[in-house]
Amino acid sequence: MVATIADREKELLDRVPTELLIGGQWREATGGATFDVEDPATGRTLLTIADASPEDGKAALDAAVAAQESWGRTAPRERGEILRRAFDAVTARADEFALLMSLEMGKPVAEAKGEVTYGAEFLRWFSEEAVRAFGRYSSSPEGKLRVLTMKKPVGPCLLITPWNFPLAMATRKIAPAIAAGCTMVLKPAALTPLTSQLFAQVLMDAGLPEGVLNVVSTTSAGKVTGPLIKDDRLRKISFTGSTPVGRRLLADASETVLRTSMELGGNAPFLVFEDADIDAAVEGAMAAKMRNMGEACTAANRFLVHRDVAEQFSAAFAEKMKALKLGRGTEETTNVGPLIDAKSRDKVHELVTAAVQDGAKPLVGGAPAEGEGYFYQPTVLADVPAGNRILSEEIFGPVAPITVFDDENEAVRLANATEYGLAAYVFTKDINRGLRIGERLEVGLLGLNAGVISNAAAPFGGVKQSGMGREGGTEGLSEYLSTQYVGIADPWADQA
Repeated sequence: MVATIADREKELLDRVPTELLIGGQWREATGGATFDVEDPATGRTLLTIADASPEDGKAALDAAVAAQESWGRTAPRERGEILRRAFDAVTARADEFALLMSLEMGKPVAEAKGEVTYGAEFLRWFSEEAVRAFGRYSSSPEGKLRVLTMKKPVGPCLLITPWNFPLAMATRKIAPAIAAGCTMVLKPAALTPLTSQLFAQVLMDAGLPEGVLNVVSTTSAGKVTGPLIKDDRLRKISFTGSTPVGRRLLADASETVLRTSMELGGNAPFLVFEDADIDAAVEGAMAAKMRNMGEACTAANRFLVHRDVAEQFSAAFAEKMKALKLGRGTEETTNVGPLIDAKSRDKVHELVTAAVQDGAKPLVGGAPAEGEGYFYQPTVLADVPAGNRILSEEIFGPVAPITVFDDENEAVRLANATEYGLAAYVFTKDINRGLRIGERLEVGLLGLNAGVISNAAAPFGGVKQSGMGREGGTEGLSEYLSTQYVGIADPWADQA
């Protein structure tokens, strides 16, 4: 008998750990505190899990500190093999992880499967990078010393992940930390902790030693992580989330000069020039805007279109958006799932309402969807006036505001007119123009005639107030390594 979706959901949820992972053991929170994890498509509770206290956070750091020395001496090949086994396990269980993400976060299962593929690639990539933490040996310029540099694990790390990509954001931080030989305390987002809980068990099953990864899901993030950041045994914090929270964490980290990686907010411009392939630009716009229902820091947030093709692009884009079907992510026909919660949906509608009041023209959508869950209609707004809030704030929803430009200089000026600098997208048939514009844009990521460019082998990160540091690529491993220099006396000195 074939299991129904409801049966599959129950069977899967029954396999998700609901306690805290500390020192290799799943255990209840101090005092027995718990919290509910909600399905944003229905508002119903999926699971009730342990809610970590500050005491639990300290116990997790204690476990990470205790495991650091032996884990740091583990052979790089062994660390790489653990990651490779985890890659194989996640890949084999792709349907489970996709369904779980759809349940707790809302994204369509088909899209969630794409995240499983993307997230698993960090495990495979860093399984290969684990053996490539190279140092060097050379002579000092005057010849009196030999210069030996060694790469060493930074030490215990605090990893804080967001709710929008529950698997990929975890693997993007955990995989390089494992490869480098660092122990970890993971604090997943309270809105979507279940994927991290299941992934932690997969890593344990793959042979990760006790205490290397500790997971403290909690609704009291500041109370749990604050003391850890001030603890001088912690060596690094890696955070993905909003810029305001990132600023506070950076201020706290300054007290112990804690090494930091920050992947913060974005306000990505999507530039369409008059010579662009409009069909390709529309497809790129759909990918760049609607990935994760627009709830992505790399999502196209402002569409800057040359005046000569603005009407054509806007009409074609609106037609594509109109054809999308809203629904629970577990339904095969769904293209667009719910937003994560009521607060997020209401903020999106507030931005849309303010833009329309300021003169923007809705070509499609423009309102919350009726019924249960936190759905918002896919929306395209034309003629958005300069200076409107929707052009300066991160939307984090399925809304595309369009404004026009007349030449390259104006396009660059508008694109750079933001405190953020994470991603940008440029569509043009002129490769020289594309490279020229790219060199002028103040961003860490650029999609040239491409709407999705994230890749485990490429460095991900921003400039300005979009953060610091890089995740993925060869650069991602370096974030978890420190360099030690050893000066060796000239071995030829006694031959003089």
